[in-house]
Amino acid sequence: MQVRLLPTPEQAAALKATLQACNEAATWAAVSLSKNVNKNFPLRKLTYNEVKTRWGPGSQAAQHVIKKTSDAYATLRANLKAGNLGKSGSQRYRRAVEKPIVSRREHRHDI
Repeated sequence: MQVRLLPTPEQAAALKATLQACNEAATWAAVSLSKNVNKNFPLRKLTYNEVKTRWGPGSQAAQHVIKKTSDAYATLRANLKAGNLGKSGSQRYRRAVEKPIVSRREHRHDI
């Protein structure tokens, strides 16, 4: 079931700011860490306090941000293993491996 939110302008602004902060935190977690530390629990151990302190989301949102980052790396690993990004030496494969995962700053959804 899809539900459409009908927030007031103030609520919409707060929601947009929260989504942007969460995406910035997810990008920070991905960019800040070595690609060898991208599984959920080790990533939480290294990033949880910084995410909560720097961006100020609640505990549940901070956990979700970290999970979102680890899931993105799991998807990347699966795509690399399945050959969806070309062979190991190809330019597309190298670009995917070398570039950190970045969350979008803006969402396409109307708030």
